[in-house]
Amino acid sequence: MRVALLSYRSKPHCGGQGVYIRHLSRELVALGHEVEVFSGQPYPELDPGVGLTKVPSLDLYREPDPFRVPHPREFRDLIDVEEFATMCVAGFPEPKTFSKRVAKLLMKRRDEFDVIHDNQVLGTGMVDLQEAGFPLVTTLHHPITFDRRVDLAAAPNWRKRLTLRRWYGFLRMQGKVARRATRILTPSESSARDIVADFQVAPGVIQVIPLGVDDAFVPPTAPRVPGRIVAMASADAAIKGVHTLLEAFAKLRTERDIELVMVTKPQPGGRTEKLIEKLAIKDSVRFVHGVSDAELVEIMGSAELACVPSLYEGFSLPTAELMACETPLVVSRAGAIPEVVGPDGLCADLVEPGNVEQLRSAIADLLDDPERRARMGRAGRERVLERFSWHAVAVAVAQAYRETIDAAASTKTASTNTQEH
Repeated sequence: MRVALLSYRSKPHCGGQGVYIRHLSRELVALGHEVEVFSGQPYPELDPGVGLTKVPSLDLYREPDPFRVPHPREFRDLIDVEEFATMCVAGFPEPKTFSKRVAKLLMKRRDEFDVIHDNQVLGTGMVDLQEAGFPLVTTLHHPITFDRRVDLAAAPNWRKRLTLRRWYGFLRMQGKVARRATRILTPSESSARDIVADFQVAPGVIQVIPLGVDDAFVPPTAPRVPGRIVAMASADAAIKGVHTLLEAFAKLRTERDIELVMVTKPQPGGRTEKLIEKLAIKDSVRFVHGVSDAELVEIMGSAELACVPSLYEGFSLPTAELMACETPLVVSRAGAIPEVVGPDGLCADLVEPGNVEQLRSAIADLLDDPERRARMGRAGRERVLERFSWHAVAVAVAQAYRETIDAAASTKTASTNTQEH
């Protein structure tokens, strides 16, 4: 099959979108399919054999100058104008404007693809492609409505809440587009329930296909660093529960010699940096970002334990990757995380999200029990090897493609017969 795989941003190593695009495209090609990725900035890292068509935006959120004002010469068309204007009123334009750009490109290449796979763009351009007769499969990792609720609850004042409501305005569009979808793939039963509840999508169009873990994530060959805790979470996103972890860590730091390594980049002067200063733990917290795959695996395997304190996850790929590295875990009982780690205590200890004392106690107990950490690590890796394979993901996704193509062909035939009569 000839597949157009769409993603409005595909940042490598950080965030699920780029990881999903890279590994799924590689395994689809290994199965013999042709895959061309269409992406806005930041562009993905792709394996040999996978094509890339860059769909440039104005890149308004790039580092080191996010929310920048483009030079007039950068504006190419009215879509660019809409993108900048939406940003100016505190909205997030990328899903909609990317969908419009990629729809224009694909309309000109109608006969080059058998199926289009939308990786959570859910922009109005997807409806245009569907109405033009393209078989369309949509991956919805989780509805970002939960992120909106958490951010609004954490907002310090009404001005911030107003800004957040504008920023998340794109969710109204995504809900409408999701309800038009004929097949939605999602990585967990938890996400499937939330898609039905928050986007009012019919359950019959949703198919659960868990994510995979790359073979590069393996147990360490070097000894683990005593007292090291690793966390994989966006530092300033309230939904990731980092502040809960920092407060628990600060309490533990008064009792024992430990360090926290966070694979993320905090905003300078942001909430996380301010809390670290307030808790007086700056000398014990280290941030790492922009690392290679090999360096990431080394970091994951260097810790005595890892923590995933999120308030919600649609799947939590870092959790599964840590399990593949035989790193024992303390995680939140939130979203799909319990589905990933399995029964409490086997591969991870589960705590209530946002509960500082439960998190502190669970981390302390696990640090004091090296034998249980070893058992937990081995059980985690066995679970990953049994359940989370990118090859299996690609096989299931390819079958979804075939069924979607066949359904679109049947609909077209039925429509033609109706018109003839």
